Amino acid sequence: MSLSGPRLRPKSGGAPKSLVILCHGYGSNGDDLIALATHWGPLLPDTEFVSPNAPEGVPGMAGAYQWFGISNLDPEVIAQGAKSAGPILDEFIDQELARTNLTADRLALVGFSQGTMLSLHVGLRRKAQIAGILGYSGALAMPEKLTTEMRGKPPVQLIHGDADDVLPVRFMVEALENLRAADVPTRWHISHRVAHSIDQDGLMIGGQFLKEVLAT
Repeated sequence: MSLSGPRLRPKSGGAPKSLVILCHGYGSNGDDLIALATHWGPLLPDTEFVSPNAPEGVPGMAGAYQWFGISNLDPEVIAQGAKSAGPILDEFIDQELARTNLTADRLALVGFSQGTMLSLHVGLRRKAQIAGILGYSGALAMPEKLTTEMRGKPPVQLIHGDADDVLPVRFMVEALENLRAADVPTRWHISHRVAHSIDQDGLMIGGQFLKEVLAT
């Protein structure tokens, strides 16, 4: 299955020297998350951003996509979803690196909510270590499998609102604990009085993280 979605070429006008793939949340689409690139573009003028639509449409919702169907936050549901959708994102990453002629260390993954689940799941299991993973309002799938399946330890930045009633902030805390237990260098930020969204502080912290891990 081939993914597609909006992309933003480097502001420098030249060939990309780094790549950011943005993975949207349940019921959203690539057009929604590519908006982040308009904020980060000036910080990363040589970076190309691409925001694919997830592989499945959400039944009854026009223009809405999902990486996998989810009706509750049962860990087994999340685990099965990550396992089914992971290879699709993994293949897309291979295609984008080949298209841009970039190596894995020039790639960062950004996820929101369900997209964070996929970014962490895939990004930590790729054979060649990527530059970093930025995860907003998400969770870590299959924490019990992390140490045996992980193939790289890219830096991770987690950001979550403490007023999130979709994926409560405890999911970030649990992810942080499991990542650090596996010796993955992980930072965190809690956005106060922020629900299931990204505030200005989260946007700024995320941009600085990307600038740091993609520095040439």
